[in-house]
Amino acid sequence: MDHAATAVVTTVGAPEPQTVIAVAPATGAMPAIPVAPAIAAGPTEAGAAETGLTTLAEARWPESDHDQAPPPLPGFIVSSFSPIAAEAAARCLSRRPAGLSQDSDQDSDPALPTVAEAVVRSAGILQPTRTAVVIASARGDVHSAAHVAAAVDTAAPLGPLLFFQSVPNAVAGHIAARWQLTGPVVCVADRASALAAAALLIEDGDADEALVLHAEQTAAHAVLLCAQSPGGQP
Repeated sequence: MDHAATAVVTTVGAPEPQTVIAVAPATGAMPAIPVAPAIAAGPTEAGAAETGLTTLAEARWPESDHDQAPPPLPGFIVSSFSPIAAEAAARCLSRRPAGLSQDSDQDSDPALPTVAEAVVRSAGILQPTRTAVVIASARGDVHSAAHVAAAVDTAAPLGPLLFFQSVPNAVAGHIAARWQLTGPVVCVADRASALAAAALLIEDGDADEALVLHAEQTAAHAVLLCAQSPGGQP
């Protein structure tokens, strides 16, 4: 007798728990994916400032009409969730102002530094060695969950990669390893919680800066944050 498989993904940490139910029909066809919450289009400076943080770099996917499909991400299959998140993170981290050593500070050009460089100087972060990765996602990798549900329904084989990538923080670990980030890795349900977690990690001395990545199925927004100077100015 034909039957349908159901995958339930419950998000913990949001103001109200959110549950997404993906039902795979008996035919094994991929079920329709609920529309994920939109990634906020506005700047993040205000939200970051409220938690005592300053933006060093920022990036998104997509950023232009050229962003049609994210680059393939080794070790992640079926879904666009992790490739999109990794690409946004890579763009953000590549835009981070270069670490300033004591020598480079003394020999620097007399011209005024960029705002981000001034923040790095005033915060005393010359060469940050601990960058936390904080992932925010309301629904996580829904495509992978739906794919697993369809495979279970049709008794199709499932490889270990799908088990690995079934949790949103799998891509956080990939990002940390790829960019040699040695700070904590955290996964929460919304951007407000992510900013609060980043501020707490920096305040407690567990990280010098934090990569906050809000990722959903079709879009991602990454921002690199550090503590404000004591006076609250860059």
